[in-house]
Amino acid sequence: MENFLGKIKLIWTDVSLRKKILFVLGALIVFRLLAAIPIPGIDAVALSQFLNNNQFFGILNIFSGGGLSNLSIIMLGVGPYITGSIIMQLLTIMVPALKKMYHEEGEAGRKKFTQYSRIITVPLAALQGFSLLAILESQKILVNLTIFDKVTNIIIVIAGAMLIMWIGELMSEFGIGNGVSLIIFAGIVSRLPTEISQLLFTFDVSQVPLFLVFIVLGVLVIAGVVVVTESERPIPVTYAKRVRGMKMYGGGSTYLPLRVNQAGVIPIIFALSILLFPQMIGNFMAGSSNAVLLKISHALIGFSQTSWLYGVLYFILVFLFTYFYTAVTFDPEALSTNLQKNGAFIPGIRPGPSTAQYISKVLGRITLLGAVFLGIIAILPLIVRAMTGITAIALGGTALLIVVSVLLDLIKKVDAQISMREY
Repeated sequence: MENFLGKIKLIWTDVSLRKKILFVLGALIVFRLLAAIPIPGIDAVALSQFLNNNQFFGILNIFSGGGLSNLSIIMLGVGPYITGSIIMQLLTIMVPALKKMYHEEGEAGRKKFTQYSRIITVPLAALQGFSLLAILESQKILVNLTIFDKVTNIIIVIAGAMLIMWIGELMSEFGIGNGVSLIIFAGIVSRLPTEISQLLFTFDVSQVPLFLVFIVLGVLVIAGVVVVTESERPIPVTYAKRVRGMKMYGGGSTYLPLRVNQAGVIPIIFALSILLFPQMIGNFMAGSSNAVLLKISHALIGFSQTSWLYGVLYFILVFLFTYFYTAVTFDPEALSTNLQKNGAFIPGIRPGPSTAQYISKVLGRITLLGAVFLGIIAILPLIVRAMTGITAIALGGTALLIVVSVLLDLIKKVDAQISMREY
């Protein structure tokens, strides 16, 4: 406790660190104010009823940072930007020039890579905005809109997506932590008071033992997320000794840390994108007057989180995408080449292809644990809901992983700033 209070004092007395934290807080306040400004033509009562009965939009609301709950001008949130970044990373597999830009050209290459992600965000925001607005109009939530009103709304949500992307990047540059992650984190945390108040409103004394078990399970899950998120497999690395003139250089030993959860929360986002697509089509056709289309719509909407098939497919997709994304972002051959260039080697392993093969083997084993972990965390709310009937948004899934990961990352960066000040 004393150490914690000492850190708080250091943070407040360090002018540079204090400015960064205050900048982040100011940006989050602006974000929450923007999230409270709705687009024109909304039927508030119909919107409230629709969101309460639609899990699809509940999940999308997580990635919008809470902006979708009242159809604000930033209703798309950072979703288009995240999608654009993921598409660019996937393209590095198919386009060698992009792979070289991202992995070999250093900071200048990454800046150019990020700029391409921003450019892709615009058409993605237009596509997502048009689709969402069309679904909401078919559900009679957006009423009495002229062609001009529809075009205006699409322009507003595109501008909102670009604005929130810009705010996120400013937070990363002038604040502390990752701005996009902090925006999603703020949106999730802002929903907690509403979730807790609804829980208290429907509270029944006979459910006290269930709630106690629920709280204990929640603490255990959070502890598990922290442990697995921080876990890593160290691979020992030794640097060869080199003689230059009358002096000897190198010869030190270190280790290469391979994280158990190398892919982070991205596999869950991939899996959700695929599983939510049928529900989006179902919602889009729900307002049709054609009997066949209505039947298809009900079948697609029925494929929801209450279905056991949904849970099984969700786990399998998260598992597969964990391996896929790890393969995309981590290149054992490039790592082996860099070690060899720097005169480093893994004890007992030959430099070159043998080192790459060894790293791939170790990575494959620990990724198995990370993939199973992500799959269980993703479907945990579905299991709890099936067993208790309680909607456990805060207990598992994407929301929990984002909250824990962002907090851990923020604490590490604050500690790094404090350490720099002490040195």
